[in-house]
Amino acid sequence: ARFPDRDALVEHQTGRRWSYRELGAAVDRLALGLMAAGIGPGDRVGIWSPNFSEWTLTQFATAKLGAILVNVNPAYRAHELRYVLNQSSLRLLVAATAYKTSEYRAMVEEVRSECPALERVVYIGDPSWEELLQGADEVPDGALAQRMGGLAFDDPINIQYTSGTTGSPKGATLTHHNILNNGFFVGELL
Repeated sequence: ARFPDRDALVEHQTGRRWSYRELGAAVDRLALGLMAAGIGPGDRVGIWSPNFSEWTLTQFATAKLGAILVNVNPAYRAHELRYVLNQSSLRLLVAATAYKTSEYRAMVEEVRSECPALERVVYIGDPSWEELLQGADEVPDGALAQRMGGLAFDDPINIQYTSGTTGSPKGATLTHHNILNNGFFVGELL
């Protein structure tokens, strides 16, 4: 609020930049698009992507909704993806189309019929991403603020899965407070 025109997010590989004002507006638009898609408090939204700016937007947008962001390891193979989608009851997946030698679209299609909770897949840089954002126009003014008003610091916000090298991946649930507290103490340490 004090420095709305300063850089908030810079994506080096594409040269895209957001000021704090622009980042806030982009996060709100995505949050409203997710609301229009039926995502509510406690719903699981996955992100399966390398470090794209959409990852950051999704993290903040789900937090504003009270949805739980499930971080899917970019190196997962199809069987690990299937496990995490089902174990977390993921409703909506935001994914890159590919990463290194992994074709994410093909892997999602391989497991999708075995993941009954998965209702929608949105691909970054694809028309499906723009369609999700366009849903924001359907949500009434004030709906996001009202939703945020019902959230608490100890609500779950994130599930992070282990790599699964010694068995099935294991999910750790974090709250708003966990994440902010960790960030604060990392900053103090630095």
